[in-house]
Amino acid sequence: MLLKRASDIRSSEITPEAVYRSRREFLQTAAAGALGAYAGASLLSDDLWAQAAIAGVKKSPLSTTEATHTWEQVTQYNNFYEFGTQKSDPARYAAQLKVKPWTVKVDGLVTKPADYALEDLIKPHQLEERIYRFRCVEAWSAVIPWVGVSLADLIKRVQPQGKAAYVAFTTLQRPSEMPGQRTSSLDWPYVEGLRMDEAMHPLTILATGIFGKELPNQNGAPIRLVVPWKYGFKSIKSIVRISFVEKMPPTSWNIANAAEYGFYSNVNPMVDHPRWSQSRETRLGSFVKNKPTLMFNGYADQVSKLYDGMDLKKFY
Repeated sequence: MLLKRASDIRSSEITPEAVYRSRREFLQTAAAGALGAYAGASLLSDDLWAQAAIAGVKKSPLSTTEATHTWEQVTQYNNFYEFGTQKSDPARYAAQLKVKPWTVKVDGLVTKPADYALEDLIKPHQLEERIYRFRCVEAWSAVIPWVGVSLADLIKRVQPQGKAAYVAFTTLQRPSEMPGQRTSSLDWPYVEGLRMDEAMHPLTILATGIFGKELPNQNGAPIRLVVPWKYGFKSIKSIVRISFVEKMPPTSWNIANAAEYGFYSNVNPMVDHPRWSQSRETRLGSFVKNKPTLMFNGYADQVSKLYDGMDLKKFY
């Protein structure tokens, strides 16, 4: 299959229209929740269905009380362009990715730079389950029980210097195991970033699991960012580098198409994507935009002060 650069991809390939025009794929995903099996499950590695349980996870009071989606729904309908542009590609191809051992480089304007083994970076006693709403720019949404730690705790440990105003993240680049990286669908490796106050906010986490189990590869194993008030592409997966920088870092989708994907990428129903409305959303398992989009994905009370005085149509 020939893949194109992100700026050339039609809306039918990356937006809710894909749900309606490629109904078969979406039906497979929806059926997973009801039937307990995905139509293509026979093609998947057993490892993706039998993730190791994570012991000693505490429940976080920051969780939403909404019902979560199912394991099958959350792990079988994903955006992870490193494995392909179709929603089923990550689950289909991610089994070949080797995630152990794993090292994360921490560098830049920081007092304690190092190449950290994942087990040294994420302390098991800090792990919490946080049930967050998750909203994709393509207008589909889900409720997911993440297992992770506060990014702020890690930042405090490595001691950023005074000039560090942003935190930049980089995804693994390993095209031998990530077939999407053998295409020009995006500039690789995938990069993302947050302003320091966003990174330090209590809602921002580094996740290593879902549903009390280790992250499946297709969901960003072994470590990913989760920023619940922003569109999903900000929550970068399979992180190998965390850099502390003075200036706003480049981000992959902004590089691909700056007119459509801004640095902030906050969920805002009053700011439409240039090619579709963001006022309503489709929950996984449904076929229609039957839910109104909430400002900051429902986290306005917690995060709106971060953007006081900013024009959120200009800083989209």
